[in-house]
Amino acid sequence: MTTASGVRRAPGSRREEILDEAAKLFAERGFHRVGVDDIGASVGISGPGIYRHFPSKDSMLAEMLLRISERLLAEATARVSAAPSPRLALEALIGWHIEFALANPSLIVVQDRDLASVAEPDRRRVRRLQRRYVEVWVGVLRRLDPTRTEPAARAAAHAVFGLLNSTPHSAQALPRQEMAALLHRMAVAAILA
Repeated sequence: MTTASGVRRAPGSRREEILDEAAKLFAERGFHRVGVDDIGASVGISGPGIYRHFPSKDSMLAEMLLRISERLLAEATARVSAAPSPRLALEALIGWHIEFALANPSLIVVQDRDLASVAEPDRRRVRRLQRRYVEVWVGVLRRLDPTRTEPAARAAAHAVFGLLNSTPHSAQALPRQEMAALLHRMAVAAILA
Protein backbone atom coordinates (compact mmCIF):
# COMPACT_ATOMS: atom_id res chain seq x y z
CA MET A 1 0.00 0.00 0.00
CA THR A 2 1.30 3.49 -0.82
CA THR A 3 0.65 5.98 1.94
CA ALA A 4 0.12 9.72 1.89
CA SER A 5 3.72 10.00 3.08
CA GLY A 6 4.73 8.63 -0.32
CA VAL A 7 6.19 5.34 0.83
CA ARG A 8 5.15 1.75 0.49
CA ARG A 9 4.38 0.19 3.83
CA ALA A 10 3.61 -3.24 5.13
CA PRO A 11 0.13 -3.54 6.58
CA GLY A 12 0.22 -2.70 10.25
CA SER A 13 3.32 -0.50 10.25
CA ARG A 14 2.35 1.92 13.00
CA ARG A 15 5.02 4.48 12.16
CA GLU A 16 3.86 4.64 8.55
CA GLU A 17 0.23 4.83 9.63
CA ILE A 18 1.08 7.81 11.82
CA LEU A 19 2.89 9.58 8.95
CA ASP A 20 -0.04 8.90 6.64
CA GLU A 21 -2.60 10.32 9.05
CA ALA A 22 -0.38 13.27 9.94
CA ALA A 23 -0.08 14.15 6.23
CA LYS A 24 -3.85 14.12 5.86
CA LEU A 25 -4.34 16.29 8.95
CA PHE A 26 -1.58 18.72 7.99
CA ALA A 27 -3.11 19.06 4.51
CA GLU A 28 -6.60 19.66 5.91
CA ARG A 29 -5.72 22.07 8.72
CA GLY A 30 -2.13 23.17 8.31
CA PHE A 31 0.87 21.98 10.29
CA HIS A 32 0.51 24.56 13.07
CA ARG A 33 -3.17 23.77 13.64
CA VAL A 34 -2.60 20.07 14.26
CA GLY A 35 -1.39 18.76 17.60
CA VAL A 36 0.00 15.40 18.58
CA ASP A 37 -3.32 14.70 20.32
CA ASP A 38 -5.08 15.12 16.95
CA ILE A 39 -2.64 12.79 15.22
CA GLY A 40 -2.84 10.25 18.03
CA ALA A 41 -6.64 10.29 17.97
CA SER A 42 -6.67 9.67 14.22
CA VAL A 43 -4.60 6.49 14.67
CA GLY A 44 -6.23 5.34 17.92
CA ILE A 45 -3.50 6.16 20.43
CA SER A 46 -2.96 8.95 22.93
CA GLY A 47 -1.15 12.05 21.77
CA PRO A 48 1.86 11.30 23.97
CA GLY A 49 1.91 7.80 22.43
CA ILE A 50 3.14 9.47 19.25
CA TYR A 51 6.46 10.07 21.01
CA ARG A 52 7.15 6.33 21.03
CA HIS A 53 7.44 6.62 17.25
CA PHE A 54 8.69 10.17 16.65
CA PRO A 55 10.61 12.59 18.86
CA SER A 56 8.33 15.49 17.86
CA LYS A 57 5.66 16.70 15.49
CA ASP A 58 8.39 18.67 13.71
CA SER A 59 10.39 15.49 13.13
CA MET A 60 7.30 13.89 11.58
CA LEU A 61 6.97 16.72 9.09
CA ALA A 62 10.67 16.65 8.26
CA GLU A 63 10.70 12.89 7.73
CA MET A 64 7.56 13.09 5.61
CA LEU A 65 9.01 15.73 3.29
CA LEU A 66 12.45 14.15 3.10
CA ARG A 67 10.98 10.78 2.18
CA ILE A 68 8.82 12.13 -0.61
CA SER A 69 11.70 14.16 -2.02
CA GLU A 70 13.95 11.09 -1.95
CA ARG A 71 11.26 8.94 -3.53
CA LEU A 72 10.49 11.42 -6.32
CA LEU A 73 14.18 11.69 -7.19
CA ALA A 74 14.93 7.96 -7.02
CA GLU A 75 11.98 6.96 -9.16
CA ALA A 76 12.57 9.74 -11.70
CA THR A 77 16.22 8.75 -12.02
CA ALA A 78 15.32 5.09 -12.46
CA ARG A 79 12.65 5.79 -15.07
CA VAL A 80 14.90 8.10 -17.08
CA SER A 81 17.74 5.56 -16.97
CA ALA A 82 15.41 2.87 -18.30
CA ALA A 83 14.01 5.02 -21.14
CA PRO A 84 15.51 4.30 -24.57
CA SER A 85 15.08 7.87 -25.87
CA PRO A 86 14.73 11.42 -24.57
CA ARG A 87 11.06 11.52 -25.65
CA LEU A 88 10.29 8.32 -23.75
CA ALA A 89 12.26 9.64 -20.78
CA LEU A 90 10.05 12.75 -20.80
CA GLU A 91 6.93 10.59 -21.03
CA ALA A 92 8.22 8.53 -18.09
CA LEU A 93 8.90 11.64 -15.99
CA ILE A 94 5.48 13.08 -16.69
CA GLY A 95 3.80 9.75 -16.00
CA TRP A 96 5.68 9.34 -12.72
CA HIS A 97 4.88 12.84 -11.49
CA ILE A 98 1.19 12.39 -12.35
CA GLU A 99 1.11 9.00 -10.63
CA PHE A 100 2.67 10.48 -7.51
CA ALA A 101 0.49 13.61 -7.47
CA LEU A 102 -2.77 11.72 -7.91
CA ALA A 103 -1.84 9.19 -5.22
CA ASN A 104 -0.57 11.78 -2.74
CA PRO A 105 -2.63 14.98 -2.84
CA SER A 106 -2.12 15.53 0.90
CA LEU A 107 1.64 15.52 0.49
CA ILE A 108 1.45 17.98 -2.39
CA VAL A 109 -0.44 20.40 -0.12
CA VAL A 110 1.84 19.83 2.88
CA GLN A 111 5.02 20.29 0.85
CA ASP A 112 3.72 23.47 -0.73
CA ARG A 113 2.33 25.03 2.43
CA ASP A 114 4.39 23.69 5.32
CA LEU A 115 7.98 23.24 4.09
CA ALA A 116 8.86 26.52 5.80
CA SER A 117 7.94 24.89 9.13
CA VAL A 118 10.72 22.31 8.80
CA ALA A 119 13.94 23.02 10.72
CA GLU A 120 16.60 24.68 8.59
CA PRO A 121 18.98 21.69 8.21
CA ASP A 122 16.17 19.39 7.06
CA ARG A 123 14.68 22.11 4.87
CA ARG A 124 18.06 22.47 3.13
CA ARG A 125 18.17 18.69 2.57
CA VAL A 126 14.65 18.74 1.09
CA ARG A 127 15.56 21.66 -1.18
CA ARG A 128 18.74 19.89 -2.37
CA LEU A 129 16.72 16.79 -3.24
CA GLN A 130 14.12 18.91 -5.01
CA ARG A 131 16.81 20.70 -7.04
CA ARG A 132 18.25 17.33 -8.07
CA TYR A 133 14.76 16.23 -9.16
CA VAL A 134 14.39 19.38 -11.26
CA GLU A 135 17.80 18.76 -12.81
CA VAL A 136 16.68 15.29 -13.94
CA TRP A 137 13.92 17.04 -15.88
CA VAL A 138 16.32 19.71 -17.17
CA GLY A 139 18.67 17.03 -18.51
CA VAL A 140 15.87 15.26 -20.33
CA LEU A 141 14.47 18.48 -21.78
CA ARG A 142 17.89 19.54 -23.06
CA ARG A 143 18.52 16.15 -24.63
CA LEU A 144 15.13 16.40 -26.30
CA ASP A 145 15.89 19.93 -27.56
CA PRO A 146 19.58 20.88 -27.36
CA THR A 147 18.74 24.48 -28.31
CA ARG A 148 16.79 24.92 -25.06
CA THR A 149 18.90 26.70 -22.47
CA GLU A 150 19.22 25.39 -18.92
CA PRO A 151 17.22 28.31 -17.48
CA ALA A 152 14.46 27.75 -20.06
CA ALA A 153 14.37 24.02 -19.34
CA ARG A 154 14.26 24.70 -15.59
CA ALA A 155 11.42 27.20 -16.03
CA ALA A 156 9.49 24.74 -18.19
CA ALA A 157 9.92 21.98 -15.60
CA HIS A 158 8.68 24.24 -12.80
CA ALA A 159 5.70 25.35 -14.88
CA VAL A 160 4.71 21.74 -15.52
CA PHE A 161 5.12 20.94 -11.83
CA GLY A 162 2.62 23.71 -11.13
CA LEU A 163 0.15 22.10 -13.51
CA LEU A 164 0.64 18.58 -12.17
CA ASN A 165 0.70 19.65 -8.53
CA SER A 166 -2.73 21.23 -8.94
CA THR A 167 -4.25 17.77 -8.38
CA PRO A 168 -5.36 18.44 -4.79
CA HIS A 169 -7.72 21.02 -6.29
CA SER A 170 -8.58 19.47 -9.64
CA ALA A 171 -8.37 15.69 -9.37
CA GLN A 172 -11.89 15.20 -8.03
CA ALA A 173 -13.39 16.61 -11.24
CA LEU A 174 -12.81 13.41 -13.22
CA PRO A 175 -12.29 9.72 -12.58
CA ARG A 176 -8.62 9.05 -11.80
CA GLN A 177 -7.70 7.47 -15.17
CA GLU A 178 -9.34 10.28 -17.11
CA MET A 179 -7.62 12.88 -14.95
CA ALA A 180 -4.25 11.18 -15.44
CA ALA A 181 -4.73 11.14 -19.22
CA LEU A 182 -5.82 14.79 -19.28
CA LEU A 183 -2.85 15.88 -17.15
CA HIS A 184 -0.49 13.88 -19.34
CA ARG A 185 -1.76 15.47 -22.57
CA MET A 186 -1.61 18.93 -21.03
CA ALA A 187 1.87 18.45 -19.59
CA VAL A 188 3.32 17.14 -22.86
CA ALA A 189 1.76 20.02 -24.81
CA ALA A 190 2.99 22.59 -22.30
CA ILE A 191 6.53 21.33 -21.97
CA LEU A 192 7.02 20.95 -25.72
CA ALA A 193 5.55 24.39 -26.47
